[in-house]
Amino acid sequence: MIRITQIKMPIDCTNEQIENEVLKILNITETERKVIKRFEIFKRSIDARKSQEAPFYVYSINVYFNDEKTIWDNNKDKENLELITEDQTYKVEIKNSFKVKHQPVIIGFGPAGIFCSLLLARAGCNPIIIERGRIVSERINDVNEFWKNGKLNLNSNALFGEGGAGTFSDGKLNTLVKDKEMRGRFVMGELVKAGAPEEIMYINKPHIGTDKLRNVVQNIREEIINLGGKFFFESTVTDITIEEGKITGLTINNGYSTIKTDHIFLAIGHSARDTFQMLVERGIPMEQKAFAMGLRIEHLQKTINKSQYGDISSEKLGAADYKMAYHTQSGRGVYTFCMCPGGSVIGATSEEGRLAINGMSNYARDGKNANSALLVNVMPEDFGSKDVLAGVEMQRDLEHKAFLLGGSDWKAPIQRVESYLRKMPRHLGLSIPKHAKTNEDIVPSYAGGTKYAILNEILPPFISEAIGEGIIAFDRKMKGFATPEAILTGVETRSSSPVRILRNENMMSKIQGLWPVGEGAGYAGGIMSAAMDGMKAAEKYLELINQ
Repeated sequence: MIRITQIKMPIDCTNEQIENEVLKILNITETERKVIKRFEIFKRSIDARKSQEAPFYVYSINVYFNDEKTIWDNNKDKENLELITEDQTYKVEIKNSFKVKHQPVIIGFGPAGIFCSLLLARAGCNPIIIERGRIVSERINDVNEFWKNGKLNLNSNALFGEGGAGTFSDGKLNTLVKDKEMRGRFVMGELVKAGAPEEIMYINKPHIGTDKLRNVVQNIREEIINLGGKFFFESTVTDITIEEGKITGLTINNGYSTIKTDHIFLAIGHSARDTFQMLVERGIPMEQKAFAMGLRIEHLQKTINKSQYGDISSEKLGAADYKMAYHTQSGRGVYTFCMCPGGSVIGATSEEGRLAINGMSNYARDGKNANSALLVNVMPEDFGSKDVLAGVEMQRDLEHKAFLLGGSDWKAPIQRVESYLRKMPRHLGLSIPKHAKTNEDIVPSYAGGTKYAILNEILPPFISEAIGEGIIAFDRKMKGFATPEAILTGVETRSSSPVRILRNENMMSKIQGLWPVGEGAGYAGGIMSAAMDGMKAAEKYLELINQ
């Protein structure tokens, strides 16, 4: 296969035009076209820099031949060409001849749990999957009930339930994890097979959208069941049994039922605080971990489009996004996270009296507002305690303050950027740039109701000041970011886990048979990295039992 990179094409180009450009680059005439077996878009990104007359797509195309070596040798100019002879597919050796003493148990059916379970099911292990929340079709009703009426289901909400917390997000699939084993491509391919848009295989910043992700999750669950997997929904693991340093079983719903097993995969997600507490009490090695907290910021999507695309219509380009980071005067990191084009700010909490928020987009990304988290790095030395769960308590404290600030009825406290910056210490010298003023009102998208408040009052000073500095710094990169009308909503605390469940190089805890995986265990930071971590744990397990 020959991969051609840096193919620049108009936004409205057709597949035929792309193929013709490939023929031209490879010096293949139309009559010689039969030597090509197939074309495949490997990657597509957009270049919309304002210095250009018009934006364009940049493609990488895989071209498959019966004899690519001859085509390769005949091309003297090999700039932007790459001959790939190695297999570009994910492979894991699966032996179906073994018989396990006890079925492996996966706790949690978010990305890590989903793909760990899928591999084990295909290997004939008949995994048992335990999920504290409900199936996604029922979970949707619970989430909507909270957003509309403030009725919180502690185990079935935007954080807990089939699909994990990522089910109610933008469904972003980009990752910085290196992927030599092609696990990421495998994950993408399985998502497409389960109903995700095929374009996620090649666009630069792939996303599925909450509305489509729900069906994808259900379809993967059905495959696992058909392969012999068994699910227990609305089932919280409240204890694990350890004998002589080895896993021997677990307890569900405070003794309602027990399961004997010698292998447990902890894919519990970043908000399973009661499970963290249980693990501490059982002596499972854990440590504090850095994480991040902050606010959500909302702009009009058209403001973001204009800043990123200029005066070019966004109809063909789609809703624009952004990703920025900055180090403050004190050295603290502040960055945008989980930017949701054409999306909405949502309630994403799992405990009474504690308000946490997140952002969400549907596939079309056609909402009026854009939103993104503005997060500040929080280090273990900020926790004020050596207790392993001190980061959890720091999250809880801020969430409780946000709940009270919103009026104790699940309204979200909001503040305009102009007001927020006026509350900044004078020595920081922060003010709204003249060019940032748009004089256009922004209606908050949070469905549960909002209340104007002073968010500066509840944030730790190092977070409050870093966000203020970040807003001005980001405006220098993207004009209009610091518009005075932009809405800040509080608080975002669940971006990642504040603890790490320790594991060795084989991905197992010092407790034999306990496998901490994914974001909740402290080893991933998003849908893709969590899914890939779950796969790696399944691979290690299969290696172990087939020895």
